[in-house]
Amino acid sequence: MLVASTHPKLAVIAGGHQLLETTLAAELGVPVIKKNNTGYDFVMRITSLGLGLEPMDGSSGAVRVDFAAGKARHRRVFGGGKGQQIAKAVGVQGSVRPSVLDLTTGLGGDAFVLASLGCQVSMVERQPAIRALLVDGLARGELDIDVGDIVAGMTLKQGHALSVMATWEGLAPQVVYLDPMFPHAGKSAQVKKEMALFRQLVGSDTDADNLLGPALALASHRVVVKRPRIAPDLAEQKPTYRLEGKANRFDIYVNKSFSK
Repeated sequence: MLVASTHPKLAVIAGGHQLLETTLAAELGVPVIKKNNTGYDFVMRITSLGLGLEPMDGSSGAVRVDFAAGKARHRRVFGGGKGQQIAKAVGVQGSVRPSVLDLTTGLGGDAFVLASLGCQVSMVERQPAIRALLVDGLARGELDIDVGDIVAGMTLKQGHALSVMATWEGLAPQVVYLDPMFPHAGKSAQVKKEMALFRQLVGSDTDADNLLGPALALASHRVVVKRPRIAPDLAEQKPTYRLEGKANRFDIYVNKSFSK
């Protein structure tokens, strides 16, 4: 994610993991609070399931990154492999498994799918709380017998998207992947509780247009932008071609074709 349109108050809630809680709070620049403190919008809580983010009012459950279970497991087992649109969009074909720089990683769902297909994925997430969830999810995933090898192909980079691109060293990523939060309005914009919570915290990526030019300059082969089906082109720039689904589409900006 890029820039949050609001600034909700966040805290770490005390729950018996004092050292971990204190360290996390210091990294995020937020306080550790008691359970009965109601002056915050969101809390981060450490449990046996890992680090979770939840609304203080209890309106929805915790959001956490878990690459071994839930939606990640279902998508890994039943998602369609190389036949998925995201796989086609980034250029997975034959023996080609592109290196991917995911600049708007969020909770890491698409990055995990690409890694499960054999791509080496570098991730960027500048929203501190979401980044903390990713760090926790990656650490637990590395220890899991089923997904440890997949998670080993995922690297979380330091910094914001523009600075990561500006200071990139070594071989350029073959693909730069963008999935910016798109501002919705009206009843048609209703989303699941998890995404509603996510949107409240991080807002919309109001400066996403600024990423396309640097991404095209960095990617050796293509830039892939995931968009709601009815959304305008990013930075008002028409892609080379599109892959369209019922709700979303992938806009592909081609710099160079992959060898077959």
